[in-house]
Amino acid sequence: MRLIDVTQVQWRDRLHFFAIASQLMRRVLVDAARSRAYAKHGAGLGFVSFDEGIVAAPDRSTEFVRLDDALNELGSLDPRKVQVVEMRFFGGLSVEEIAEVLKISPSSVLRDWKLGKAWLTQQLRANGGDEADDASGPARS
Repeated sequence: MRLIDVTQVQWRDRLHFFAIASQLMRRVLVDAARSRAYAKHGAGLGFVSFDEGIVAAPDRSTEFVRLDDALNELGSLDPRKVQVVEMRFFGGLSVEEIAEVLKISPSSVLRDWKLGKAWLTQQLRANGGDEADDASGPARS
């Protein structure tokens, strides 16, 4: 919460808080990963699938950096998909909660989630090496 001036934020409701927290969690994880990567002076990049099961660990530093780069690229193409991914992946919000925050239908959230996840998986594979892994991950609705 130190990353934003909480006195200036007009929280609409609990879900709005979690949507903002999802974005902040992404920043925190990526900043920590970049710091570890810089400390290692260019550690090798390996393949990572886009999977809800990814955890924040020192050996995942380069994966978070690559994921952030891919999310930034996706954001230039479709910002709403990035919002959905942030809220699902970093914030753990349900499809229904994301739909309420973004004021769209749950089916639109599911579509954005599936397309965003597929696009990110393709980008991570293309930029990460020869290993093949699917991004199916645990099923969540």
